[in-house]
Amino acid sequence: MEISKTRTSFYRRLYVAWLIDSGGAATVPALMDATGMPRRTAQDTLAALAELDIDCRFEQDAGARNNAGHYRIHDWGPIDRAWVAAQLPRIKDTLGYP
Repeated sequence: MEISKTRTSFYRRLYVAWLIDSGGAATVPALMDATGMPRRTAQDTLAALAELDIDCRFEQDAGARNNAGHYRIHDWGPIDRAWVAAQLPRIKDTLGYP
């Protein structure tokens, strides 16, 4: 069965939110390393989290300059974080992520 672009886009957003919230990857370079996605895809996915009502904000590191900081999930909105965590193997397999 072919997987739709809608599903892969949805799963990619969920996985990125989970990575950020779990402390696994909270910067664009870390997301790129964890998933293998290009920089632009990582940036676009971060921007698209708001479309799912996931409140993700960039937080500047104390005393840092030049946009040094990390992303943090402030609210998962209607998404059940526990469901995402339980579905991680399926999500990663669908996306082809390690």
